[in-house]
Amino acid sequence: MGRAGDTNMREGSVSLTPSETVLDAVVDPNANQAFFLWTEGTMPSTPEHSGDDMESGEDGVGFRPNLVTYPVPAGTEVRGAVLVNAGGAFMFRSNGVEGEPTAQALAELGYQSFLVNYRLQPFSQAESALDLQRAVRFVRAHADDYGFDPADIAVMGFSAGGILAGEQALNFQGSVTGTALDADYQPDSLDGVSADVGAVGMIYSFYGRLSYASTDVEEFRQADLPPAFYLWGTNDPFVRQFPQSVAALREAGVSVEDHVIDGWPHGFGARGGWIEEYFDAWLSSTFAAN
Repeated sequence: MGRAGDTNMREGSVSLTPSETVLDAVVDPNANQAFFLWTEGTMPSTPEHSGDDMESGEDGVGFRPNLVTYPVPAGTEVRGAVLVNAGGAFMFRSNGVEGEPTAQALAELGYQSFLVNYRLQPFSQAESALDLQRAVRFVRAHADDYGFDPADIAVMGFSAGGILAGEQALNFQGSVTGTALDADYQPDSLDGVSADVGAVGMIYSFYGRLSYASTDVEEFRQADLPPAFYLWGTNDPFVRQFPQSVAALREAGVSVEDHVIDGWPHGFGARGGWIEEYFDAWLSSTFAAN
């Protein structure tokens, strides 16, 4: 991503510039496309974060959240949809190591994939989650176009991106709209689409806040969370917190599959074969149970 509102993106060797919003998108399920998530001037924000002069992490002033599509190759069976969120401490997005290769790998396995370029600090985690929620609604609204069952939608992320996925699943599913955060937000037609997700992937991440995993069993229980997938390495600085989060989710009755990779650090991204060896099988069985 560029700075000062530059929304040109690089996906492999293809230059992608969002020219439409998710409200007026003309979807081509066979092509890489990019869409702004909000019509200009309409995205919900807290009062202190309103205005065209707001900065967004490395993106600079005037950034507009967007998503990039990674279609399933021709001849490959479509098996569901996954929204991918790269990490970066909510200050940047590690799309080159985490976001883009993961979205591409999942597409090749049969999952229509969507890379979400959400707002960064000083926007709040909740505001970023509204971007992901908006992307979920777009994906569900176009399930027929992309050829999957609308129940088979997963959100996943790395580090801060996983925390973001958890925030969306915990607080911004169903019929919740931007009015939950911004009283001046005017819901539109896409807000009538459910923001429910059928699975959550936590890659060296957890429900909670930056550097702090939630173990609130009652909150997890009340949220009626979907199944979760956890994966981390033994050399991760947060190695003690991942199993604590997993244990709290299981106590709350949430189905969790977890994998630990010996010797791996934080930030390994799409490397290591875990997508094909573990995540694909878990997604397939989770979607089959929906």
